[in-house]
Amino acid sequence: MKIMKYLNLFLLLFSISIYAQQSSPEIEFETTTIDYGVIQNGSDGERVFSFKNTGTANLIITNIRSSCGCTIPKKPEAPIAPGEASKIIVSYDTKRIGPFKKTITVSTNQKNSLDIALKIEGTVIP
Repeated sequence: MKIMKYLNLFLLLFSISIYAQQSSPEIEFETTTIDYGVIQNGSDGERVFSFKNTGTANLIITNIRSSCGCTIPKKPEAPIAPGEASKIIVSYDTKRIGPFKKTITVSTNQKNSLDIALKIEGTVIP
């Protein structure tokens, strides 16, 4: 009888741990690179990285940073529910003449998640 009690307890705990592992957010970007192409000095430098939470729990973007001060990323502040889409807005300072390649690093609450690298590139002409 004691063995059955322990077996039931073990099965309950095992089931809970499996459910907890299955419930996690997952971010999926439409693209991780945006090519501005050749653009004019002072033109609109804003671009959008669209993504979706394809997981089973709320997705939270915990941190976002760029490789230089010429690129300003803006993340969603609210959690993104499973199945919902959102966006990260990136503004590049187009007053800097010449080619550019910049990286935006995104950290999330995904389980076992590495940072995600988003890239922008292009050339600004006078």
